[in-house]
Amino acid sequence: MNISTHDPVLEREAKVSVSGAVVRLRGVTRSFGARTVLRGIDLDIPAGQFVAIVGRSGCGKSTLLRLIAGLDRPDAGEIDTGGQRTRLMFQEPRLLPWLRVAANVAVGLVGAGPGEAGAVLARVGLEGRGGDWPAVLSGGQQQRVALARALAGHPGLLALDEPLGALDALTRIEMRALITEVWLDQGFTAIVVTHDVAEAVDLADRILLIEDGVIAMDVITGQPRPRRRGDAQGAAIEGRVLDRLLGRAH
Repeated sequence: MNISTHDPVLEREAKVSVSGAVVRLRGVTRSFGARTVLRGIDLDIPAGQFVAIVGRSGCGKSTLLRLIAGLDRPDAGEIDTGGQRTRLMFQEPRLLPWLRVAANVAVGLVGAGPGEAGAVLARVGLEGRGGDWPAVLSGGQQQRVALARALAGHPGLLALDEPLGALDALTRIEMRALITEVWLDQGFTAIVVTHDVAEAVDLADRILLIEDGVIAMDVITGQPRPRRRGDAQGAAIEGRVLDRLLGRAH
């Protein structure tokens, strides 16, 4: 199912200053040995759109994200992100245990002022924690540091690979709200890979389902924000995507 990438939600949120990357893929193919994971992917993502990629394990979700983020190269095809800065957030925080929190945030920053790490930590709810060691933080707090580190680079594209998968249910809900808040505030393009279809519906305004190496569904949700759990429109979208994933709809 292919639906226009025109996004009415972003239009309703015109107050957001969109500075995100425009992402364009043409004929992108990636194989590992004899197995072709992605086959001739064509994809256009407008600046500032929030996209979720879902699919069964091993379908190529993370491969597609890594290609877009520049961590891997396609065997064929072209990927263009307009030269905008890309930052990544993974399932594990990947903090350096020998550096304090503020120093972890500042890793990789070029030309940043001395107060930038503190400012971005405050933005993710960790004001005053810059002098702490990562080991004293909870899992959710460590992921907030990882998010702060990504945001400190002022990305045009934020790529998130199962960023909430290791968190408990309540912390996941809080982190979803935080990611949405900073996305609305900063206007970057966001692409998240997740196994959780409900999470995709909650976070994203466009959902791509990867199946047999191609984009099998491309759904613009059109849901207003803030979103409420159990909303009928969101539940209907979740049901459609799950039906396809479970083989109940073709």
